[in-house]
Amino acid sequence: MSRIVRSVFTMISIFTCLVISLTGCTDKKNTPTNRVVNLAIWGNYLSTEMQEKFSKDTGIELRVTNYSSNEELLAKIQAGASGIDVAVPSDYMVNIMAKMGLLEPLDSSKLTNKTGLDPAFLKQDFDPENKYSLPYAWSTAGIAINKDLFKGSIKGWKDLFENKELSGKISLLDDVRETTAAALKLNHYSVNTTKKEELKTAEESLKKVRNHIKMFRSDMVDPLVNKEVAAAHVYSGEALKASQMSGGKIEYILPEEGGTRAIDNLVILKSAKNIDEAHQLINFFLTPEANVAFVKEIMSGPVVLKTREMLPEDLRTNTSLFPPQEVLSKFEAIRDLGDDTQLYDRIWTKIKVE
Repeated sequence: MSRIVRSVFTMISIFTCLVISLTGCTDKKNTPTNRVVNLAIWGNYLSTEMQEKFSKDTGIELRVTNYSSNEELLAKIQAGASGIDVAVPSDYMVNIMAKMGLLEPLDSSKLTNKTGLDPAFLKQDFDPENKYSLPYAWSTAGIAINKDLFKGSIKGWKDLFENKELSGKISLLDDVRETTAAALKLNHYSVNTTKKEELKTAEESLKKVRNHIKMFRSDMVDPLVNKEVAAAHVYSGEALKASQMSGGKIEYILPEEGGTRAIDNLVILKSAKNIDEAHQLINFFLTPEANVAFVKEIMSGPVVLKTREMLPEDLRTNTSLFPPQEVLSKFEAIRDLGDDTQLYDRIWTKIKVE
């Protein structure tokens, strides 16, 4: 090959590499074609429309994995699960994860949409300065009934636990604190009690109902719609979604004894590798458009101040989605109990394993 030909070949090669570099086709991280953010979230808790819009608008690929309880999320992280950038733990779990050094402080300068959040969901006791978390959604936990399978009346936990017609036809949440909370409320105790005699009473209530339970499960939309259970201990969003899919045959009941209410939160893990992308995802979720789409599809409570007025009338006036204050006042947030959490874990082991 002559010197002139070699020179021309070299120039072509250099030009080709330059074009590839400018069009983002290199192997370097965070170019428009390979930016990614990894989200760990509850099952059935993400608007598919907004998931697609986020990736279209930002060029960032959103990868999603699911978990069914706060404890499952924590166990995955403690076991060394890598690749999670953003997670959606409930209130008390934010406190636990922060104490364990698992969370990255949020950069407020990258979260401009937080100004539109409803102040009622900010500065909670689990993160008073919102240093690590911002709200994603809120919900209650109550009882869903498939009216095709059960014609009787259920007003609260006593009816769910003690009605013999429901034997073998009920499900409880696969969550230690939520299910113990139901038994505590049945006996008119706080869901955060550490009194051994009260916990013992709740344990006895769970033991009595144990043989009548068909399944422990947290994602309950399909089992309710497919008539696998007649009644279920369920999160409000799951019940309302099932009601929507079944043409109103699933009824959601806020137990007369009360129950739990939760704020699910957006956090960034300390081990996150895509920090900028994580902030972009959180900021996107905090837009009114994303929050409205979330409520319409997922049927959980909104956290953006303008969302409710933007919803269709049937959702704005839905008292299961927006319970009156006199009903909601009987519902408690689950708190981190520190070392006393083991009291609940012992009950759970006896109910699930023994």
